[in-house]
Amino acid sequence: ASARTRPEARSVAVAPRWRFPILLLGFVSLFAGVVGGLARLGWPWGAALAAMHGPLMSSAFFGTVISLDRAVALGSRWAYAAPIATAAGGLAAMASIASPMPEAISVLGSTMMLAASIVVWLRQRELFILMLVLGAAAWAVGNALWLAGVPFYAIAPWWMAFFLLTIAGERLELSRLLPPSAVARRVFCALVTALLAGLMASLVIPQAGMRAFGAASTVIALWLLRQDVARRTVKTQGLTRFIAVCLLSGYVWLAIGGAVMLIAGLGSGGTTYDAALHAIMLGFVFSMVFGHAPIILPAVLRVAVPYHPYFYAPLFLLHASLALRFAADMAQQPQWRAWGGAANGLALLAFLLGTLGAVVRGSAARSASKEAPK
Repeated sequence: ASARTRPEARSVAVAPRWRFPILLLGFVSLFAGVVGGLARLGWPWGAALAAMHGPLMSSAFFGTVISLDRAVALGSRWAYAAPIATAAGGLAAMASIASPMPEAISVLGSTMMLAASIVVWLRQRELFILMLVLGAAAWAVGNALWLAGVPFYAIAPWWMAFFLLTIAGERLELSRLLPPSAVARRVFCALVTALLAGLMASLVIPQAGMRAFGAASTVIALWLLRQDVARRTVKTQGLTRFIAVCLLSGYVWLAIGGAVMLIAGLGSGGTTYDAALHAIMLGFVFSMVFGHAPIILPAVLRVAVPYHPYFYAPLFLLHASLALRFAADMAQQPQWRAWGGAANGLALLAFLLGTLGAVVRGSAARSASKEAPK
C-alpha cells in the first residue's frame, strides 16, 4: 500500500525528478502553515496566513506528501493528480484566492487519493489497506466540509482521523512479520468502528461525538503501544531504534490528546482545543514524520538518507516544546504557549535541515562509492 514497503509497486511512469517539485510544493505549504500558526499565537508576522493554518498543514502539506506516496505505490499516472491538486490548493490558499477555489481543488485532490486507495484495496483486500481507504475517506469528507463552509474546529476531527487511520494502517502492514492475534485484530476493528461512530456523531451532537472520538483515539493509542513491533525494535540500534522511539513517543501524545478530548471535548477554540489538537497533530503525527522520513524519501525520490544520531535532536526539541505548550495551555498562560509554538517551529526547521544534510551525505557517499576503484 505504500511505496516504501512495496518496492515492486514503485512507479516508473513518473520519474523521481518530476516527483520532487510536487514534494517541494508540499513543503512550501508546511512553511506557510507554520508561519500562519505562529501568527495565530500572537507573533507579529504571517497574519495573512493565519486563517489557512489548518488547511495548509493538514491538506496542502500532509495530504500532498501522503497522496504522492500513494501514487508512487499504485504506479499509475492518473494517481498523481491527487498530490498535484492538493499542492495547487495550498498555493491558492497562500495566494489568498477567494473561496471556493482552494477548497474545491483540495476536494478534488483528496477524492483522487480516495480513488487510488480503493484501487489498491481492490487489488489486495487486507485490513491495513482498508484502514488507508477509511483514512482517505475521512480526509475527503473533511475537505468537503471545508468547501461547505463548516468551521475548522468541526473539521479538525476528520483530518485527525485521516492521519490516525493512515498511520495505524501502515503500522499494521509493517507488523506483518509479527502480526497481532485474531483477538487483537477484532479489538482493533471495534475501536476503529467506535472512532468512526464518534466522528459521524460529531456532525449532529458535536461535544458528545468528539468525546467519543477522543475515547477511541486514546484506546487505539494504547492498542498500538501494546501491539506495535516498535516495542521490540526499540531495543536495537541505529535507524531502527530511532524509528521505534518516534513511534512509541508519538503514541503517547495520541493518548494524551485523546484523553483531553474525552474529558473536555474539542470545543471551538481555547486552551483545551489547542492542547488536544496539537498533542495529536504535532506530537503524534510529526513523530511519525520524523521517524519515517528516512524511509519515505528514498522510496519517493530515490535518494539516500543515512541515519545520524543528530536525528534525535529535532525529536527531543519537538517533544520538549510541545510539553511546554501543553503545560501553558493547562495553566492558561498564552505567553508561554506562544514560546512553545515558536519552539515547535524550530523543531520542524531542525528536522528539515537535518534531513537535507543526510541527503547530501548520502549523495556524497554514493558518488564516492561509484568513483572508488573496483
